[in-house]
Amino acid sequence: MSTKIMFMASSLSQVRPLTCAAAGGLSSGRLVPQPPDLIKWVKREGGFVHQAVKVAQQLDGLGLIATAEIPKGSDLIVLPEHIPLRFEASEADSEKGSYSSLIKLAQHIPEELWAMKLGLKLLQERAKKGSFWWPYISNLPETYSVPIFFQGEDIKNLQYAPLLSQVNKRCRFLLDFDKAVKNEIENLRSEDHPFGGQDVDASALGWAMSAVSSRAFRLHGNKRPDGSHINVPMMLPLIDMCNHSFNPNAEIVQEQDTANGRMLVKVTAGIQIKRDDLLLLNYGNLNNDLFLLDYGFVIPSNPYDCVELKFDSALLDAAGMAAGISSPIFSSPLPWQQQILSQLNLRGEDAQLKISLGGSELVDGRLLAALRVILSNDKEAVQKHDLTTLKSLSAEAPLGISNEVAALRTIIALCVIALGHFPTKLMEDESLLKQSVSASTALAIQFRIQKKALIIDAMRNLTRRVKSISSKESVTF
Repeated sequence: MSTKIMFMASSLSQVRPLTCAAAGGLSSGRLVPQPPDLIKWVKREGGFVHQAVKVAQQLDGLGLIATAEIPKGSDLIVLPEHIPLRFEASEADSEKGSYSSLIKLAQHIPEELWAMKLGLKLLQERAKKGSFWWPYISNLPETYSVPIFFQGEDIKNLQYAPLLSQVNKRCRFLLDFDKAVKNEIENLRSEDHPFGGQDVDASALGWAMSAVSSRAFRLHGNKRPDGSHINVPMMLPLIDMCNHSFNPNAEIVQEQDTANGRMLVKVTAGIQIKRDDLLLLNYGNLNNDLFLLDYGFVIPSNPYDCVELKFDSALLDAAGMAAGISSPIFSSPLPWQQQILSQLNLRGEDAQLKISLGGSELVDGRLLAALRVILSNDKEAVQKHDLTTLKSLSAEAPLGISNEVAALRTIIALCVIALGHFPTKLMEDESLLKQSVSASTALAIQFRIQKKALIIDAMRNLTRRVKSISSKESVTF
């Protein structure tokens, strides 16, 4: 993918190169060198910003900081309904030329890449002369540290197949969507052109998708006929400068303005905020794959991170033999065991074979139940328990100590195999980080370090469980 494009922002008097990729270093510069003051703009447009909330430069970009103590429950930022940037297509909109073109382009986008739909609206407003949102858009980062903009070598440096698959999928989509965009708009009249006649390529589309995925929030939009709300991605000027934390000091709420009944989006202080504290929101209990893909950073010791594996009989047989189980039994489960595997959705045409290690559960409940069942020859003992019990790690040895130890040892062996799929070792990665490497290389190394550390921690945890259980009874295979 090209690392740079030429894109004319209508509010500028000349063509400027827009760097949409992190080629070695990750810049945190804005789209324009000296963008408008965002706090003043929000206030001018009818919003509210607490007097102690200021924009501050940090190592990884701009953020919001408290310049004085702020009591719990205080409104920090309030945006009236017209300030958030959103893309909601209605029948009335479809009759407008340029907006109609935008709606047609959005039909090419799969739901899982929802950020690209709002990204189209962002690009349209960026290209529009005198756009209402230009003061906000000009404050957006010039580049993003997400993997779709990594150099090829740094994508390889991630070393983790599930993430590599997602990165490649997004890159392929952008290249294909670039062609679809060109086909849709090449013969349009100038007044119907969604981007004011300006050329938009895969790199610009990637910039827009990254801007949205890293900054948008899914909030209540228009009401359905039954009165329920449609969840709509929205870009929230100024609010999206709050950093992430699993222990936030602020939260987003939606309210109706008592004066006119319209929606207000607020950020309020969830706890008392001290002077010089950053304003922190929880972006979601996400794994590091999603944090890196959508936000361009990695959370050390992320409690929600996990490693994905495939429930594969050959892999399980290899793990079983490494765990000391004498014969390969996972490739030939008994009929009654096959029935339970189907109930666990691990067998059959529509089976979901993706399983995980780590996260809040430590071991995927479906994997644990499957191993307990296949490693048991006692059909009656298995049928005494429901699937919820068999899937629970806290249900200690429901099918007996010998069965539990065999299951846990098999999972430990799976961890060893998963660790072996990484071409470098943890100590090598830590040594590489101490060298002079680019920011994107460092980010890729940090990502794989966290995955390996997660696997090692899971092995230690499971090994402690095996020792604890084994001490209660002598176990032999």
